[in-house]
Amino acid sequence: MAEILWAITGLVLTVGGTFLEAQGTGSVFGQVLQPLHVSYQVGAVLLTGCLGGKNAALSAQVAYILLGLVGPHWFGLQVFGQGGGLNYVHQPGFGYLLGFLPGAWLCGEWAFRFYLRLETLAFSCLVGLVAIQGVGILYLVLGTLTTWVRLPSGSASLLSTLYNYSLVPLPGQIGTLCAVVILSYGFRLLLAYF
Repeated sequence: MAEILWAITGLVLTVGGTFLEAQGTGSVFGQVLQPLHVSYQVGAVLLTGCLGGKNAALSAQVAYILLGLVGPHWFGLQVFGQGGGLNYVHQPGFGYLLGFLPGAWLCGEWAFRFYLRLETLAFSCLVGLVAIQGVGILYLVLGTLTTWVRLPSGSASLLSTLYNYSLVPLPGQIGTLCAVVILSYGFRLLLAYF
């Protein structure tokens, strides 16, 4: 029953995180919020793994991808950041969404494999992020070579698309990863008392 609740929570966090821009402090002398140029989506995937474990995290992401693919047709919902529907599989960013599946599972697996420590949670989140990025890059490269993936209109090349989808969001994703580590550590300590 707990896994189902964590899976539902993970789905809600991922959908909600898709539309919220991550922000961090960017001033040495004050608390000025600066945009990190990413959403909380990847953070939600990793947080679900760190708190709910591998099965709940994977279930949440399977539900998210299915909802994003069929939601616009059946329910009128668009849960992906740039739309949705079955044709979304041809978008450059879809591989990164597919990367949520192994990323969530690996993060959840490693988060509960060892004694609860900040370092183990950071490692599990990093493994999850590498899986998301790896699957996304692989999908984008192979999809472009086979013309399955449609590059953005204009003069976009594969290298510029890889840059925009992998390198540009990476600093913000690492920032959200750090927040996830601290949040999940605190929540797991708190949950241990209940």
